Formats: sequence, C-alpha cells, structure tokens
Amino acid sequence: MNPCSSLSCYTRLFPVLLGAARFFSFLHPKLRTFFSVRRGQFKELEQIIHKLPSSPFRLWVHAASVGEFEQARPIVAALKEKHPDILLFVSFLSDSGYNARKNFQDASAVFYLPPDTRNNAKRLLSLIKPDIFLLMRYDFWPNHLLEAKKCGVTLILAAAALQQGSPYFNPMLKGFYRTLFHLFNHIYTVSAKDTDAFRQLFNCQHAETAGDPRFDQVFLRSRNSAKVAHLKPVFENRTVLVAGSVWDKDEVLLLAAWKELDERPALVLVPHEVNPENMARLYGDLQLHSLDFLPVSTLNATFDPERQILVIDQTGYLAELYSLASIAYVGGGFGVNVHNTLEPAVHGIPVLFGPRYHNSPETEGLIASGGAIVINDQKELAAALKTLTADTKQREKRGKAAETFVKQNTGGISAIAERIEGYYTSKMISH
Repeated sequence: MNPCSSLSCYTRLFPVLLGAARFFSFLHPKLRTFFSVRRGQFKELEQIIHKLPSSPFRLWVHAASVGEFEQARPIVAALKEKHPDILLFVSFLSDSGYNARKNFQDASAVFYLPPDTRNNAKRLLSLIKPDIFLLMRYDFWPNHLLEAKKCGVTLILAAAALQQGSPYFNPMLKGFYRTLFHLFNHIYTVSAKDTDAFRQLFNCQHAETAGDPRFDQVFLRSRNSAKVAHLKPVFENRTVLVAGSVWDKDEVLLLAAWKELDERPALVLVPHEVNPENMARLYGDLQLHSLDFLPVSTLNATFDPERQILVIDQTGYLAELYSLASIAYVGGGFGVNVHNTLEPAVHGIPVLFGPRYHNSPETEGLIASGGAIVINDQKELAAALKTLTADTKQREKRGKAAETFVKQNTGGISAIAERIEGYYTSKMISH
C-alpha cells in the first residue's frame, strides 16, 4: 500500500475505531479510564494557558508513559537551567505516566494527549503553539504529527530505537512508518546500529547517534538519597539485597533461593504494584513460607534486618533504595521484559534478572560489560546469590563493571539539548 494512502486510511478510519472504543468502554476498565480522564481537558488546558506568562519560546514534550519521560528529564533540566523563560508543555498517553508526573515542577502544563483526530490535533496545536515538539522514543500519532508539521513546528525524535521484531519492519507497515519518520526534522538514536537502520531501511539520512538519555537521568538521580536516609542506619555495614519491581513469578524464585542460603543478605522487597490486592497476596505468600516481614509504612525501632524482610508498600523511591544495596535483583525478566536495570547499576552493584531482557539494549550492554547476571531458574539464582554474598571481590568486580558501563554511556543529552538551544537562540536573534 502507498504510504500516503495508508495515512489517509488511518485518518478516515481512526474516528470510526475511536467511536467504537468509546461505545464499548463500559465493558473495559482501561478504555473507560482513557475516556474519562480526557473529559473536559481542553477547557482545563485553556484556563491554564490563559494564566501563563508570555514567553518567546515553547517546548512540547510527549511521552507514552513515565519511563519515556524520564529520558526527557535531563534534556529539560539542561535547557531550563540556561533558559528558565522557556515554557514547557508535557503530554502523556498513559494515566500512570500522567499521575506520576502531573506535578512536574518545570512544566507549565501537564496533560493527556487527546485522541488522535484531526480536530483534536488542530485544537491542541492552536492552544499550546509550540516551537519544538520533542517526542521521546516512540508513540507516533499521525494526526498530531501532521498538524504540528503544518503549523511550522520543528519535530524532534529523541532516544529512538528500532528493535528487532517491532512493527516498524512489518512489510505492510514499513512505508507508513517511513512517511512518519520523514516528518521529523531531527532523529537522535540511542546507538550507531539504530542510526544505520534509520538511514538504510527508512532512508532517514537526518538520523544521528546521540546515546540514551536514560544514562544521564539515572546518573543525575543517583546523587539523591534523601528519601532513604532514615533506612541507612538500619542497613549500615550489612550485605543488602534489594529486589526491585518484582512480580509474583520473581517472588517465587527469589524467596525460595534466598531461603536456601546459609549466609543470607538482608532483603528489601519492592513489589511492582503496591495496590491493596497485590500487597495482601504478597503478605499471604510470605506467611505461607514462614518468613517474618515488616512493611516500610509501619517501620519502627523493633525491625531486625537479620531476621525480617523489609517490604516496600509505598511508591516513589525505588531508585534511591538501590543506594543501600550490595546486590540488586530486578523484576520483570520472567514476564514481558525486565524493568530498569540502570537504576541499580549506577550505584556500582551487580544486577540479577530473568531471561526476558532482549527489548532492552541497555540491559544487553550491561550483561556484556560483566555487570549483570541472567538468571533462568531458582538453582541459578541461589548459586549467584551465594557467590555474590560470600565473595566480596567478585561482587565488587561486577559492581564496578556495572558502574563503569553507565558512566561511559552518559552524555546522550548534549546533542539534543544543544540542537533545541540553537533554535531558541535563532528565535531570540530574529526577534
């Protein structure tokens, strides 16, 4: 199919599909949430923008969810430090991303991206009037991209990656995505391999390698540990295992392997979800295994890390918890894909996780550096924990490799921030 025709088909069909989704949303909680949180959003945005001070330059950042937005944060920080007058607008597709960053202090407005119709796109662009649209990694919505292009907005795609098996390579969709990619004025990729793929497979000669901003973000965040300051005395001079973003499959292997150890590290357990239902399930499992534990929300002077597991039943400080760790286990590797492995790696500790990590190029790099160990079953996990707990030199060697890997890959924000700053300077001169 001709790519232009496929875009036209999309434009015609999307409102129909959107209407069907709205009609059946009462049957699906996530669809119901999608529409309910967007109700009245234009009126709210108009009220916010009406109160904003005048600014010569406006930057719009869009991210699918909080993980993608974290890649934008060091770019935003670098720009706002030099040019605090820039007005920043941040949009999210997911409610989890919006709720996590709705109070982001550098943003003039944080909002949900409206459904991708022509009318919504025109209305949104007329409201925020951005000079630059910065899209993090993916989440391509054609009508919003096309309207931004029509309005003369400079489009930048950052932290771009073309993973094998992604829909970009589907023969039926390849032309469609080629058309979308060519709407961008600049494409910044996370690796030379991705740059080559953009240039050779999609003829995007304007693609260039900048690196992954996530490295810069985790490095910057690693300097903060105020949220866990009250826990430092509890775990001081101990070998500590922090298990972050764990799912039930991770918990089964982890708890069984940990119980096998003759010399157990202190265990901090951080569930991926802390809703009441999941926490009740986890507490029940711990009791079934006769394991003593204490939720961090009820932490008191009686807590004993020698015999009790500290369970984190609150959100917001997993990245800082890794600063207390000697070893990290990151969940998700026995599910869809492993979660953030850079957050523990930056603290100079070895990182363990399950076999599903191939959608994370940074994790593959971490493995190659020697800073991470892939776990396939309980036996391997128990063996790895035993070695890393007992052999201090081995633990320190792998931890140093992990830290070096992160530091060697920082600097990915500079090219992107400098490019945006160049547009800012040009506009200031022209005015």
